[in-house]
Amino acid sequence: MADRGVPSAAVSPPDDWPAHPDRTLALNHMGSFDWDLERGLLHLDQAALEVFDLRPDEFDGRPESLARRIPRSEVVRLRAALAEAIKESAGGYGMYYRIYDREGSVRWIHAQSHIRYDEEERAYRVVGIARNADQELSEAAARIEVDEGRRRLTGVVERTTALLARAGTVQDVIQVLSDEEALGHIRAVSLMLGIVEGGRIRLAAEGRQNSFAPELEYTRVEGQYPMSEVVRTQRPLFITSREEFRTSYPLFWPYVESLPFSSGAYLPLIAQAQPIGVLGILYPRRGEFSDEERNVLVALGSTIGQSLQRAMLFDQEHDLAQGLQQAMLPRSIPDVPRTSIAVRYRAARIGRNIGGDWYDVIPLPGGRVGLTIGDVQGHDTDAAVVMGQLRIVLWAYAAEGHPPATAMARASAFLHELDTERFATCTYVELNLATGTLQIVRAGHLDPLVRRADGSCEWISTSGGLPLGLSADFPGPGGISYPVTVGHLGPGETLLLCTDGLVEQPGTDLGNRLEVLKETVRAGPSDVEKLADRLGEAVGDQGGGDDVALLLLRRDEENPGRG
Repeated sequence: MADRGVPSAAVSPPDDWPAHPDRTLALNHMGSFDWDLERGLLHLDQAALEVFDLRPDEFDGRPESLARRIPRSEVVRLRAALAEAIKESAGGYGMYYRIYDREGSVRWIHAQSHIRYDEEERAYRVVGIARNADQELSEAAARIEVDEGRRRLTGVVERTTALLARAGTVQDVIQVLSDEEALGHIRAVSLMLGIVEGGRIRLAAEGRQNSFAPELEYTRVEGQYPMSEVVRTQRPLFITSREEFRTSYPLFWPYVESLPFSSGAYLPLIAQAQPIGVLGILYPRRGEFSDEERNVLVALGSTIGQSLQRAMLFDQEHDLAQGLQQAMLPRSIPDVPRTSIAVRYRAARIGRNIGGDWYDVIPLPGGRVGLTIGDVQGHDTDAAVVMGQLRIVLWAYAAEGHPPATAMARASAFLHELDTERFATCTYVELNLATGTLQIVRAGHLDPLVRRADGSCEWISTSGGLPLGLSADFPGPGGISYPVTVGHLGPGETLLLCTDGLVEQPGTDLGNRLEVLKETVRAGPSDVEKLADRLGEAVGDQGGGDDVALLLLRRDEENPGRG
């Protein structure tokens, strides 16, 4: 052991240190070149020959010989780059270009060149280095592909979120998930949406491959299926191969075996810590899902879960409100001798509820019948409740034998006394079946329309009063009053009463819409049921999203019933 404090003997450097530049270039797969522009000579050292995959006997020192190894389009690019650099008096330039190796395969080369100028600033020589750039560009391409994949997946989430923001119902959500615009860039073979209903999972949507199997429409939560497992665990499931599908889910495998997929992702749709559904995505590619892919897919599932929850609540609230309103409408239309009667009601989805449109047919003594059509202000459950009360009150006043004007005035007073801010429009018609005499009372509503026996149509111009609920504030002489207009409905003629949802449409003139309705009735079938269907198709479907109530009565010579 050497004594402390005694300096070690100096270490002599190796004979080839430092490395010669040519050796440094060669060890790093780089070669040098020297291009004499005036004499048309090109020198490549041994390392450069290897970069271009040339043997010494295959290169004669002329640029044209090397150009045979370079695609013509690349030769044009090289010459253009050199000309541009010379024009700008640049000291050099660098570029990537392709060459052919001796087997005819394409390689990528990067050359870094320095331009030398004479005293008259003329370029006469280009010297530089060339290196194989295949690995470099492969890594760059891989990074680009990763970045592109990241942008694509993120874009899927953004596009889907934007589309789901406009989805109000479960069916709207299903349509978004079946839309190529939303998930077309996810590059999936198939997409499935399952909704949890009690202890079962209902397959609500299956997109792209249209491989729906009736046996899979309902599956048990405790079953051996991917969706069932995700519902039980509330955790995403990523399956990386067909073999994993076949061995882990043998009951499911026969239904998907024919699909061209090799992996799948199943995402739980969670709301308030409870699974409400599952999103299943099958991919053609095989292999693991990267952490980033998993994170993006989980984010996609979260977005869809939130939208599905909103849509389910919307549907539940709307179904409740619609059920309430249906309960407030007449359960059946009575048989009225010597008439054919048809009614239609179509609820509109405005906000989260429905409105207060109604109709009624009231048999009266003495061969008479009362017809009412009306619309309570607003589109919510309160409007439906007020509608039910008002309909029953008007029916009761008419059935008690009050004349049309009195029945309407009392109904208006009743609505005013309900201590609600709602008002209602209404038309009440009393028809004497023996004579065809009509007594019409109108409270801020549309006039009745009549199709005559000769096929012509006309609106019955009716004196009107204020909407119900408002007239109590403006009593006339002797109290609240509504004028009565007398008309006539002959044998074979049809009377139409409707709410404004049948004719109103935002951005259109009401007068034009009324003319459309009039022409549709004129040209329509004589059978009132068929005519009611025609009106719903030709006029109602173009409406502005409001409720629609329609009542048709045809006075017949005989009693054919209600069609």
